[in-house]
Amino acid sequence: MNVQLDTINCKKTAIFESTLSLIKVNGFHGTPMSQIAKNAGVAAGTIYHYFESKDALIQSLYLYVKERMSNIIPNQEDNKPYKELFLHFWISQCEYFIENENVLYFIEQYMTSPYRHCNPENESKLLSSGVVPFFQRGINSGFIKNLDYQLLVPVIHGSIIAAAKYHLSGHYEFTKDRLRETALVIWDGIKTINN
Repeated sequence: MNVQLDTINCKKTAIFESTLSLIKVNGFHGTPMSQIAKNAGVAAGTIYHYFESKDALIQSLYLYVKERMSNIIPNQEDNKPYKELFLHFWISQCEYFIENENVLYFIEQYMTSPYRHCNPENESKLLSSGVVPFFQRGINSGFIKNLDYQLLVPVIHGSIIAAAKYHLSGHYEFTKDRLRETALVIWDGIKTINN
């Protein structure tokens, strides 16, 4: 085991988690690097050893978050009915955001910020290895309406974010059964007539 590598990974994780919690409260612009370092328990200079700027930190944080969420995407080789894979995906994403509120607010801010367009190659790589193939499979197999991906994503992602935020605000407690009922409503909106 490489102790130095473990120390580096622990410090980077602490910086990422610190950034997530501060961005939830203060937003991107209200979260200075000095505050992130202090909250993470690292020296101010240490943060710049790992990230040359706050922009670089936020881009790296996005990749860190997406990597943590990658196990939620259904396995393409899974032989379960596509509808069940979709429902599992929708419910798992919503549960993840409910359990990781800081990630929810980070993703929401990131997706509506200029940061999203700073590294299109990263975004393209994430999309091509993530949900795009899953939804493309649904379209190609005739389970989902032949919708442009740019229209499909806001419907699905937006419903997940809205449900998680509604739960977190205390307006409604989403149990597993209630999440499934909500996911079924979304499924009914995107499925083809025969499904």
